[in-house]
Amino acid sequence: MKRALVTGGSGGIGAAICRRLAADSCHVYVHANRNLARASALADEIRAAGGAAEAVSFDVTDVAACRATLEALVESEPIQILVNNAGIHDDAVFPGMRAEQWHRVLDVSLNGFFNVTQPLTLPMIRSRWGRIVNITSVAGLTGNRGQANYAAAKGALHAATKSLSLELASRGVTVNAVAPGVIRTAMSDGVFDDASIAALVPMKRAGQPEDVASAVAFLASDQASYISGQVLSVNGGMI
Repeated sequence: MKRALVTGGSGGIGAAICRRLAADSCHVYVHANRNLARASALADEIRAAGGAAEAVSFDVTDVAACRATLEALVESEPIQILVNNAGIHDDAVFPGMRAEQWHRVLDVSLNGFFNVTQPLTLPMIRSRWGRIVNITSVAGLTGNRGQANYAAAKGALHAATKSLSLELASRGVTVNAVAPGVIRTAMSDGVFDDASIAALVPMKRAGQPEDVASAVAFLASDQASYISGQVLSVNGGMI
């Protein structure tokens, strides 16, 4: 049974990814920072359905906490599937954006990627099999008004994905990104009404978290062994 860690696993997209990986016979670590109770409830749900899961809590922006927690997790065997899903947005037009808005968004999405991925890389390499999937955004491909910080973080993750894929390609480890568009979650509710979605999305509807989870599950599978360094858009044809 392969072990999988999903950061931000207690959120809408993260929870769908956790459920799907568990259904695909992975032992899933459902990560949370402030929402440990919700992560624990999801792990309970997965176990009740016959899967294997447990909750884990740490702050992805805390280098020492990440390393201590993750080194303990891989002491006996590696985590071979990593989904870097943790991220936040704090929107403002650039002239009015506070420095803390800029730094916090990059800290979670971009520094969090480094803090979580680096301690897991060598154990993954030693196993000669691994899947790293970074959850980014259409904003990282096209930009978005009021989201210079968020787009910068996600665009940088695309570049990091491609670079890391080159380093790990000969070691049996693939590195890819999934870039969702408008996905129906608590985070998007109230931001996009039906008319806005119809204008933005050629399919005239928002995606579901399970649409993203399906893409992640494919990239995390043996069937995707020759796919690396790619950004897979899940956006209803937006770009």
